[in-house]
Amino acid sequence: MAAPLPIDIRLHIKSRTLELEYSDQERFELTAEFLRVHSPSAEVRGHGRGNGVLQTGKQLVGIKGLEPAGNYALKIIFDDGHDSGLYTWDYLYDLCQHHDSYWNRYLAALAEAGATRHGNMIAKG
Repeated sequence: MAAPLPIDIRLHIKSRTLELEYSDQERFELTAEFLRVHSPSAEVRGHGRGNGVLQTGKQLVGIKGLEPAGNYALKIIFDDGHDSGLYTWDYLYDLCQHHDSYWNRYLAALAEAGATRHGNMIAKG
């Protein structure tokens, strides 16, 4: 079954969030950082299972713009120059539905790598 399509999409530049409304009962806000580190691009995910690249230092990334990609996806243009990921409607809805588990998995991966969200620094013990 396909994910529902959002009925409204709002980019909040100042708070660096993307708001997706699916119904009166379903409204989500995803931060630019969350979207950036979960980009569906090959640059982030890699070119095969397990080949992904951990994204670090993206805490202050913002979204410069949004572009529709046909009727199936949204292209998000980030202010760090990244713009190659196409976020399908199914993928965006999945990110909304599983935000907490994906975020916690990302934070655990950062900790395991000794990396931080605050730049390309190595976390100190």
